Amino acid sequence: MQNILAIDTCTEVCSVSLYTQGEMVSRFVQDVAKSSSLILPLCNEVFAEANITSADLDVIVYTKGPGAFTGVRMCVSVVQGMSLAHNIPTVGFSTLEVVGFGAVQKYKIDKLAIALDARMNEVYWGIYQEGVLSVERLEKPDLVDVLGVDFMGVGTGWGAYAEVLAARTGIDNFVANFYPKSENLIALFLAKNTEIGAELPLPTYLRNNVAQKSLK
Repeated sequence: MQNILAIDTCTEVCSVSLYTQGEMVSRFVQDVAKSSSLILPLCNEVFAEANITSADLDVIVYTKGPGAFTGVRMCVSVVQGMSLAHNIPTVGFSTLEVVGFGAVQKYKIDKLAIALDARMNEVYWGIYQEGVLSVERLEKPDLVDVLGVDFMGVGTGWGAYAEVLAARTGIDNFVANFYPKSENLIALFLAKNTEIGAELPLPTYLRNNVAQKSLK
């Protein structure tokens, strides 16, 4: 695989990475209003730095959600446009999985409780363990026994709802300002040796899905 582009705009941050000839070129934007609108300029920057164009891409990997509604739509729309224009295959990953994979790489711990702030007293929630993303219901009476001190919390949901999440999970060790990053998307794609199909990029909203949990 020669040229891999990764795009993430599903949360409060926006990032783009281009992996080409064994080298990584990345851009990461945080604390900028409507940062997802910067995605095309950031793509152009990494293309220019690597001296290639979108037509040279072999695959595009992207976060498909859950996350901010506008950010998810923007990410998938840009990926769809490039894919259809140049017949480039795409691979999408859950935002929760990308956060979990990145946290494992950084903190060297493989028991993670991921919570992304979904606003309105809700979180996007998942358990990442041994490279697998799953869901343990926050409403389970014995969740403290299932998780507890062996797990670390990651994601913006822990910053927004630390007290209630700690009470329900028994986890008091967490990193709230941990975000998905496009370079982790590429590393995840390469690590999983993901099979590339011909499916059209599609978003995952989860507004009515079990993986989104109310904290009321």
